[in-house]
Amino acid sequence: METLKILHEENERVWERYVLAGERIAAFRKEGSLGGALKDYFVTLAGFITQLTNVVVRVFDGSLYEMEQKELQELNHALYADLLPENYDHCYGNPAYAVGQLGEEYGQVLSVVYSEIHSLTACAFEGRLCGLTCGMELLIELYNCFEVEGGYTGREIKEALYYYLHDYQEEFRRVSVQQKYDPAWGFAREIIMGAKLTDLRYLYFYGEYISENELKLAEYINSLPEETVSRMAFTYTDGYIRGFQTMGVDFSAKSIVNIRFAIGFERMIRKAVSTFEGMGKKVTIHRAAMNLAVRNYGYKDGFFATSVNPQYEYDHKNDMALCYDRKMQKTAVAAAKVVFDDYRVQCAAYAGPAALEVFGQEDFFPVNKKEAVQKDARATECMLEGSRELGLLMTDYIKSEETSYTIIAFPLPSIGEEFEEIFLETIRLNTLDNGLYQRMQQVLIDVLDTGERVLVRGGNGNRTNMVVCLHQLTDPASQTNFENCTADVNIPVGEVFTSPVLTGTNGVLHVGRVFLNGLEYRELEFTFVDGMVTDYKCANFEDPAENRRYIFDNILYGHETLPIGEFAIGTNRIAYEMGRKYGIQPKLPILIAEKTGPHFALGDTCYKRSEDHAVFNPDGKEIIARDNEISLLRRTDPAKAYMNCHTDITLPYDGLAEISVLQPDGRKVVLLKDGEFVLAGAKGLNVRE
Repeated sequence: METLKILHEENERVWERYVLAGERIAAFRKEGSLGGALKDYFVTLAGFITQLTNVVVRVFDGSLYEMEQKELQELNHALYADLLPENYDHCYGNPAYAVGQLGEEYGQVLSVVYSEIHSLTACAFEGRLCGLTCGMELLIELYNCFEVEGGYTGREIKEALYYYLHDYQEEFRRVSVQQKYDPAWGFAREIIMGAKLTDLRYLYFYGEYISENELKLAEYINSLPEETVSRMAFTYTDGYIRGFQTMGVDFSAKSIVNIRFAIGFERMIRKAVSTFEGMGKKVTIHRAAMNLAVRNYGYKDGFFATSVNPQYEYDHKNDMALCYDRKMQKTAVAAAKVVFDDYRVQCAAYAGPAALEVFGQEDFFPVNKKEAVQKDARATECMLEGSRELGLLMTDYIKSEETSYTIIAFPLPSIGEEFEEIFLETIRLNTLDNGLYQRMQQVLIDVLDTGERVLVRGGNGNRTNMVVCLHQLTDPASQTNFENCTADVNIPVGEVFTSPVLTGTNGVLHVGRVFLNGLEYRELEFTFVDGMVTDYKCANFEDPAENRRYIFDNILYGHETLPIGEFAIGTNRIAYEMGRKYGIQPKLPILIAEKTGPHFALGDTCYKRSEDHAVFNPDGKEIIARDNEISLLRRTDPAKAYMNCHTDITLPYDGLAEISVLQPDGRKVVLLKDGEFVLAGAKGLNVRE
């Protein structure tokens, strides 16, 4: 592949280390210095490394791309076999098994190392010998520790992992930044634009786990008429371009577009790449981060495939907390600055991401394992502070007010037997008439702008009872509180949203069942005082403390509290009816689910880091509600202004009794009653088909 050329100098620099490391690891099987489970652990990983070095040979000589599909399938299965659910109970990547076999002193950290070594698969398929060599040398260092007579303590084993992550921070972050912002890195683009897409062998060239989802998805999209795929691609690229128009940002001033997608959509993505390149733009396509130092659990922001095992990912979501402290935090930020400085020109030309997401994954009910790494208060504080510092640093290189984005979603075959019907329904959903919705949504906004508060009450067993405080309009003729959102940055069409005033925003938000970032929540409930979370609970586990921890880790992301960053009214009844018709309502992605009723977002506002950039609705009015009391801290205490998260929680129409506007004179105007829009001029939003 052409991308190998830009790695040539780097690979030459580490070639000798790579060869020596490979020879040393291969010798693990023959040596008798270790016994029992420790020997089995290192021999297992030695066998995996041998598989990766064989992949490297095939990548370099090109023979990987000549293999038959059956051979590629066998290779793919062999690389991921240990992690599959049917094998996971006896896998060292399973912290419970690792601790059971290797003991409490070593088991947890060696399970983390096992996961890190498995992340090297990406390096092998991309031909990146530096990252592969660093991981191999970590494994050798640990092996040598256990070879010493009397052994090493668990603390010293942990220190080996710590300094691996600390010393190679710049390497890890360089790979991440290069792939995302530098068009010279063309690994995925070469596959998408160069492969014969009807020959599904190409799916295995990425190095990701390829399941029936990817195979069936690619086959299905290959079967669609050219006109249908062109319409899908147009909706995606046109939404991206219109996002710049909506935000009042000059798209012509930017030259780099970042594409993010699920493997299997290459036929559509190829058309999108051609569209952007036909406009004179360059495209970057990066892999969703796998390395421990840079990955984010629950959010895959590059190209990705179906998870090999959601429990495996869940077990390792907190691994970095094992090694994260103030020193690591400072090193990570310093390394990021060095790398961003090197890619300053590319970052300045970066326009933002065009993301394609998927939904319909098989149900996943996580098991909380005591053997997995847990974030304590110290690590949580350090990681949140590090995240804030990295976010602030990034604004020096990428100005939010100069970028835009788009997000679109499609179902996976695993959604069920009606996959093809749901897919075609989703295409229709994504291409609804923007102008029609814009006009009806404006009717809602005109009434909302007469109020000072909004009342949202649940019904049919839903316990929601929220009062939302709105910003005061000083010039109603030229100002508005709500954005009239059509299908540009968020596809499909269908919501009006605002950043509420926190003071005076109070109440309870309750949802019976919802999936957020791939995790299910039952009887999820939040209590708010002055717009901040004060209490929360769900009914996933028998132990209330375990439920709170589940929410704390996966919705609050370690914050003791979060503000309401957004209040919105979803207006897309067709999306709602699609969910009900096929029984997939809880599985709809946030992108679609947020259009099926009122929703509240916990975390940052929708205007994060671009609050000072004026935004206007199609009617010419400026949307003034871009800030809240937390985001305003950017002027006095920037470290406290942003949470670096934004999770939408939707109350579906069937759980809704009323949405009303409370006006300054005490009058109440009802917008929705029992899930139906009741305003004249907006009743067309009740259309089901």
